[in-house]
Amino acid sequence: MFRPKLPDVPTLPTTPVVPHQTQSAVPSAGRSLTPYAGAVAAVVVVGIVLTALLAAVAITAVSVAITAVVLRSLLNGATKR
Repeated sequence: MFRPKLPDVPTLPTTPVVPHQTQSAVPSAGRSLTPYAGAVAAVVVVGIVLTALLAAVAITAVSVAITAVVLRSLLNGATKR
C-alpha cells in the first residue's frame, strides 16, 4: 500500500542503430585567423603595459628604500656629533 510504484523500463532494441553520414566533417585549412589578430594584439599590449607599470613600481620602491637608508644614516650621524 505504501510502496512506490516504479515506472516500466522500456526494453532496448536488439538491432544496433548506425547513424548514416552523408559528408565527413573536415576542418577547413584555408580559414583565416584575421578576426583573432586584434584580440591577440590587445592582450599583448595590455601585458606589456602592465609589466612596465610593475617595473616602475618596483624601481620606485627601491629608490624610496635607498633614500630612507641614506636619510636615516645622515640624521643618526648628525645627532651623535
